[in-house]
Amino acid sequence: MPPSRAAGARSGSAGAPGSTGRRGSTVLPSVLTFLVIVASGGLLLLIERGMLNGLETPPPRRADRGPEPARRDQAAVDTESQILQEIRNRTIRTVCGQKNMPHSVWSLSPQQRKTLLQHLLVNDQHRFLYCYVPKVACSNWKRVLKVLTGALESVDVNVKMDHRSDLVFLSSMKPEEIRFRLKHYFKFMFVREPMERLLSAYRNKFGEIEAYQKKYGVEIVRRYRKGRAKEASAGDDVTFTEFVHYLLDEDAERMNEHWMPVYNLCQPCAIPYDFIGSYESLERDAEFVLQRVGAPDHVRFPARQTWYKPVTTETLHYYLCSLPQKLLRELLPKYILDFSLFTYPLPNTTAKFCRH
Repeated sequence: MPPSRAAGARSGSAGAPGSTGRRGSTVLPSVLTFLVIVASGGLLLLIERGMLNGLETPPPRRADRGPEPARRDQAAVDTESQILQEIRNRTIRTVCGQKNMPHSVWSLSPQQRKTLLQHLLVNDQHRFLYCYVPKVACSNWKRVLKVLTGALESVDVNVKMDHRSDLVFLSSMKPEEIRFRLKHYFKFMFVREPMERLLSAYRNKFGEIEAYQKKYGVEIVRRYRKGRAKEASAGDDVTFTEFVHYLLDEDAERMNEHWMPVYNLCQPCAIPYDFIGSYESLERDAEFVLQRVGAPDHVRFPARQTWYKPVTTETLHYYLCSLPQKLLRELLPKYILDFSLFTYPLPNTTAKFCRH
């Protein structure tokens, strides 16, 4: 099986179940159970049944074979990547085959379709669609797109990223133009561990961005903080617990894109993505995509900026363990499809785990 096929979520089904209210979840318990089983046991099942025979891994665009031990190490990494892609593919096909799922982009609700098309970036020269997900290296991907079109000379040009100019969105096109590109273009997206992405958005937007502090922070404090402390808040001191309270009361389909579930942003049932890359293997997966779309060799994925502050395992552990267990139990269902479809294990926040 060629890599582009192995990497694809080849489902003809579509749709996003709506997400409503604080305690509501439209995902059926049986489906939830299935998803958790797949995410936790799918890897062993695939290995046992030998479903990876014949899968190939694309060679790097730059012909550097390297020493023999390095090649063996790379082969192990490539096999792991193919396993992950195959698990995702099978999970997505099964879940998206449920009868309650719409069957195409045009079966989505107007709100769902609007969100999706506004997040699909188009490159006609190299015939691909990229669904961007905030807090999953989307700024760097937008730089790559601008270099491919000549709007930027290099990904290293030191300019503030304009997230709208010199980019083509699928939402700007006519229905027949949309249909053609959905059918014939290479389609890809990148995902990240859901709680890590959420924490990254919280720290960035409420710790550094004044516009978010004023627009969202002040309102969050007003709603969820008791006593006189809320009166003096400028929205720059929102606690993670207050942020989670806010998320629980938000409709997933109308959230800000920085904390909207990836499922709602990119609709992996409605779009048969050819490749779903991971933030955890960003450089390797980005290289594969650039090779697959035929990008010139001088176009590379940008290195992370020196000022970038990653969310470490220890940091995520600290924030999740600081949450009341009841809040976390209510939060996870909002992101359960992100966990399950993209094979991320649910976080362990038991009392014993959190004591360490």
